Amino acid sequence: MAQAARKSSAKTRADGKSQPIPTAPKPADFSKEQELAAYRHMLLIRRFEEKAGQLYGMGFIGGFCHLYIGQEAVVTGLKLAMIEGDQMITAYRDHGHMLAMDLSPRGVMAELTGRRGGLSKGKGGSMHMFSKEKNFYGGHGIVGAQVSLGTGLAFANRYRGNKNVSLTFFGDGAANQGQVYESFNMASLWKLPVIYVIENNRYAMGTSVARSSAETDFSQRGASFRIPGVQVDGMDVRAVKSAGEMALEHCRSGNGPIILEMLTYRYRGHSMSDPAKYRTKEEVQKMRSEHDPIEQVKARVIDKKWATEDELKAVDKEVRDIVADAADFAQTDPEPDPSELWTDIVH
Repeated sequence: MAQAARKSSAKTRADGKSQPIPTAPKPADFSKEQELAAYRHMLLIRRFEEKAGQLYGMGFIGGFCHLYIGQEAVVTGLKLAMIEGDQMITAYRDHGHMLAMDLSPRGVMAELTGRRGGLSKGKGGSMHMFSKEKNFYGGHGIVGAQVSLGTGLAFANRYRGNKNVSLTFFGDGAANQGQVYESFNMASLWKLPVIYVIENNRYAMGTSVARSSAETDFSQRGASFRIPGVQVDGMDVRAVKSAGEMALEHCRSGNGPIILEMLTYRYRGHSMSDPAKYRTKEEVQKMRSEHDPIEQVKARVIDKKWATEDELKAVDKEVRDIVADAADFAQTDPEPDPSELWTDIVH
């Protein structure tokens, strides 16, 4: 799908020292266990989001709801490269990120329906969930706001002297926000361990990147701040994992921030209220049939005889059962008591 990954151009820093210029590595060579694990994780996100869309249509989920269908390889591949203590923060298309960070499907779904058992006790909804225990610092509803917060997480890591890295996700639309570049400047000045993951799904809400961005190679957006960047095929979980490992090593070695532009695609509209009439059905179908991240793994597994069609169907059934259980819980769990409005407030 994606353009071939490109390395960023070499730069010399103002202090005369050369800046290490990472290159996009080849896709990882997955073992049988890695392929099957990636398949299951991506399938869980896909089935969860499909069910969330159904519950939204039935009126169980209110407010905004942004589905991650089609982009599953990005967060799955990066999570496979992370170590304990690395943080993740993202925007409002966040359900997949939560599941990748091993948050309970029940807790995520119950938060979508505003129930007591939700990860934010029913007070955050789709866009505002959080888990300090799992190092997931939220979905954020303000476009681009999480970029400054993710940079702050990286500052905390450097201040504490640990080896952890902040993975800060945002989209091609948010890449045009001013605070993003203020964050880039600070991160580069202080050589903060942050990976800026730009999930380029081609459409900022309903506007294609060609119409809204003068520079459509988002991996180069940090050039004036001496932040290297690479483009990655975000529909191939193996390419994402290998790029993630490279970027994490770059940050852990004290080289400062790096940009990973994930060339990906969302199958649904920007949100549940978006009919997505700005693109053709043929375009979407072409992506589904030729570049689907889950189908790519399925094809490799069957081709290598690591699993049969029936065995993969069994995995699908297991995942569907987990999602069905989460949906049942999210519809029957009690709503929060009104007194919950006054908890978790900093005075």
